[in-house]
Amino acid sequence: MRVMREVLVDGLRIAYWDVGAGPPLLLLHGGMDDSRSWRWQVEGLSDEFRLLAWDAPGCGQSSEPPDGWRMPEYADCLEAWLNAVGVERPNLLGLSWGSTLALELYRRHPRVPRSLVLASAYAGWAGSLPPEEVAARLESVLAAADLPREECLKGWPGLLSRAASPELVEELAPIWADNAGSVHPAGYRAMAHSMAEADLRDVLPRINIPVLLIYGELDQRSPLRIAEGLRDRIPSAQLVVIPGVGHVCNAEAPKEFNTHVRRFLRSLEPAHTLGANSEGARRDGPE
Repeated sequence: MRVMREVLVDGLRIAYWDVGAGPPLLLLHGGMDDSRSWRWQVEGLSDEFRLLAWDAPGCGQSSEPPDGWRMPEYADCLEAWLNAVGVERPNLLGLSWGSTLALELYRRHPRVPRSLVLASAYAGWAGSLPPEEVAARLESVLAAADLPREECLKGWPGLLSRAASPELVEELAPIWADNAGSVHPAGYRAMAHSMAEADLRDVLPRINIPVLLIYGELDQRSPLRIAEGLRDRIPSAQLVVIPGVGHVCNAEAPKEFNTHVRRFLRSLEPAHTLGANSEGARRDGPE
């Protein structure tokens, strides 16, 4: 049975999973989310990698952030948390809000990440969307904080494709509801404002580590034009598109998602360092 761990970082309680063994892979969840949304990756990749999945401040079982937090504060907290748990040079996998956090971490602490896997990614809303769309998204997201718990997803349309199964919706909806404004008011608003204000476009051409971009073909929140823009501006970026799925592509197509992540990370490692579990290391994933 896995037990969630906790550590104090500058007075904040940070909860996290630490599962598996091998090259470290840090999982950065999306907005209105927490570490539970990485279940498919924890189950599918821990045979070959050490997976660390945090609850960002204001999410899951972690403390609420102080007033006024934006991406720089989250990135500095992330770097301090990595120091606290003793992880050096991890590979980073960020989804949506987590992808922007990964870019902010690279901006402020470029020696920390070994590689970046950016899924359903933005260079921040301000860095990827027209100003009028940023304003509309922020308004709808903040308005959702005042909705009843069962209606909070109205502020986040397009998270899943229409093909998503009822079982998947049933699993993810409570996670998103738990992290909505009524449960984590400070964290919810801080994440929304941090994403709306973030513009990481200047960082993209300076990235000199391996980068994999993963997008769902049907993603309405971060459509393929954003993916193509990031690919064209990041010198080392590879882009893969998973057919038939939306924004939360790690949950809608976990086998394909994990296969792409595994292949990318394997390409960074000498062959002898991967495969202590030789049977698992030969698979593209145990799903």
